[in-house]
Order: sequence, then structure tokens, then C-alpha cells
Amino acid sequence: MLNDSIHYVQSELYCDDVPVSAIAADIGTPVYIYSLKRILDNLQRIRTAFADVNPHIHYSAKANANLTILRTLINAGAGIDAVSAGEIHKALLVGTKPEDIVFAGVGKTRNEIRYALEQNVGWFNVENALELQHINDLTAELKREPARVALRLNPDITAATHRYIATGHKAAKFGLSIQTVKDLLKKRSQFPHVKLEGIHIHIGSQLHNTAATRRAVEVALECLAPYPEIRTVNIGGGMAVRYSTDEDIPKWEDFGAAISPLLKNYHVILEPGRSLVADAGILAISVLYFKEQGGEPILITDGSMAELIRPALYEAHHEIVPVTKSPSPDTDLNFHVVGPVCESADALGHNISLARMEPGSLLAVLTAGAYGMVMSSNYNQRLRPPEVVVETDGKSWRLARRRETWEDLTATEIF
Repeated sequence: MLNDSIHYVQSELYCDDVPVSAIAADIGTPVYIYSLKRILDNLQRIRTAFADVNPHIHYSAKANANLTILRTLINAGAGIDAVSAGEIHKALLVGTKPEDIVFAGVGKTRNEIRYALEQNVGWFNVENALELQHINDLTAELKREPARVALRLNPDITAATHRYIATGHKAAKFGLSIQTVKDLLKKRSQFPHVKLEGIHIHIGSQLHNTAATRRAVEVALECLAPYPEIRTVNIGGGMAVRYSTDEDIPKWEDFGAAISPLLKNYHVILEPGRSLVADAGILAISVLYFKEQGGEPILITDGSMAELIRPALYEAHHEIVPVTKSPSPDTDLNFHVVGPVCESADALGHNISLARMEPGSLLAVLTAGAYGMVMSSNYNQRLRPPEVVVETDGKSWRLARRRETWEDLTATEIF
């Protein structure tokens, strides 16, 4: 969606004070473009929304793991929520203090756990009883100080979101059942090499109401009630971002108001990802061809499911707008905006209202800063796109990741 950073100046789309067309002319398309200023503004908005509990914010790196974005958030005081050893590696590379890293994830391998312990990460969010045993045993083997652990609770609450990103219902693969959490809390003396100091909940991404999250926090606090010495509650992320003009989502302040009163006496950790970066990014693409088939107008572009898989993966909607507005919007048609990949699912949007576009015209896929580049692939042997950041001054921009080359496609193959 358009906002203070991704906006029109007269008929031209800008990222802060930089014309998108100028970046595309220099770098080519497809290209991801991010506003660092917008990311920092979003960070401050979340801090303000939860000011009553003064949370420690750990950015969920799975949303966008670009090193420049990670470093920008770290320099602004955030920690990192990592779900793999690779994300831990990248977090450390940009200067994250190990104690400011939370290691989450439903399927940590023993090697990943060992690596995290060797790096002295601050927290483990545990999702399996055997995982807790692995952490205990490896900590002893490595002769490390006891590792800090939060148990991830599955509160059996169904979130109002897409089924693919709901994580708190009883059939989800994520977390530990209420009874398992209670049992592990009772048996924590059997794990002498861990410090069980917290509880973690995250019932899903893109949450469309606050009631389910509040109830999940209440369930977590009920589990902790017999253990007043456990004072950390990690409430994950999930705060929604608007992807379309008619999408009704709660304000972040609504989440803060709903949850903060329950947590006044706790150390609170937040793990936002999408809410920090989604609306700070766009994918700029070029029109290649126009055709009409079955009475349907189709724009074929150089942007595809290889660069942005969300629409194909879970029918996600992204607004798509012209980089240069037409002077005659009354000629708009409802286009299918598709890519060149050999899959029928390769469409970035359907029924997108646009003026007739000539080959070479630029389009921008909005709200593409989260789960875009990190989920990209080389399918059809396409080169993954470059990433550009507009600096925090809003005026200068630079390349943050180069476009891949054909040599990159085969760099790891042996033949």
C-alpha cells in the first residue's frame, strides 16, 4: 500500500525522495526497492504501541534477511529472532550481540543447537520435549553456562488469518500442547543445564483481530501462575499489514492496548517481522507484452513467481500500480498481471485496474518488503533480482544485493 515513503509525487511513484523510475533505469528490472526510513518508522510505531510494557524487540529475520536491513535494525536497538543457524550467522555478521538473538523454529537439528550454544545465543524457543533434552545435553557436553529457554506454547486457539500462516491451533506443527508445557514446567529440575525462564506464544501471522492474541496470552499466564519466578513472556509477532485498500485490520495500538495490561509485571519480548518491512518495500517490474485471450486482458511482465511467490503460494493479494500514472485513468481495464515462468500459477495479480500499458512501461508491486526476496528462487533458471535500499536520509540510494549472474546459477554444481 502507498504510505509516507512509497508515494506519488504528481504522476511519478517515489520511494521517499527517489523516483522509482530512476532506480529502474540504472539497475534494471525486476528489482526490489526498500525504504530504510519506513522500516525505522515502523519500529518506532511498534515501540510506541507497546510502550506500557517496554518490550525488547527481536526482528523476525525470516521476513527479510537482507544484511543492510538487519544492520539498520540492529543499530536501532533491535535484536534478532532467528529460525535457523543461517539466520544466526547473518545476525552475528552484522554485529548483533549473541545475547540479543532468540533461536526459534520447530525443527532445530542437533548441529544447529550446537552452533547456537557455541555462539552463546540469548534464548532458545523450545517446541519439542526432545529438543529441550538436546539443549540440556549439548550444553553439558560443551561445558557452557545453562542455556536460557522459553517453552513455545500452542494454546489451541485458531487465529483469524490464512490457514497457511495460522500456527496456534491444536493441529498445527508448532509449539507444545498446554499439557506438555505444564508437564515440562513441573519437571524442569530434570534439565539442570537449562534455565527455563520464559514462555513463548505466536498464533500466526497477519492477525485480523486482537481477541485471539489476548486469549493466547491469558492461557500462557495461566500456565505460569504456579511459577512466579518465571517472568519472561515472548508474545511473538503477527501484527497485520494492509495489503489492499479494503482490508480491515486492527491498529498496532489495538494490540498493545489489548495485551499490555496483562503483562505489566513481566519482561516482554516481541518478534515482529512483516510489520516492520512489508510496506517499506516494492518489486519494480517491466511490461513485456500485452495480449487478450478469452476476452481477458493480460499483461506479461518480467516479474514472476520466482521473484515473488506469495500470490502463487497462498493466493496473497498485492496492489500493483503504474510507476508513471496515466493522464487518462478512465481508460482503465482489469488486467491479469502475469510473469514468464512456465506455470499457470505464475501471476502476480488478477483484476488489476490499470490503463493500457505499452511494452517497457514500469509497474510496482506494493507491500513486497516481507517474504519476497527471502522466498525467491531460480526456478526456470531465472536470475534472482537485485535489492536496492533508499537510505535513512530518504534522498540517497544504493545497491544492497547485486543481480545474480549465469555463473551464479552453476557456482555450486559439480559435473
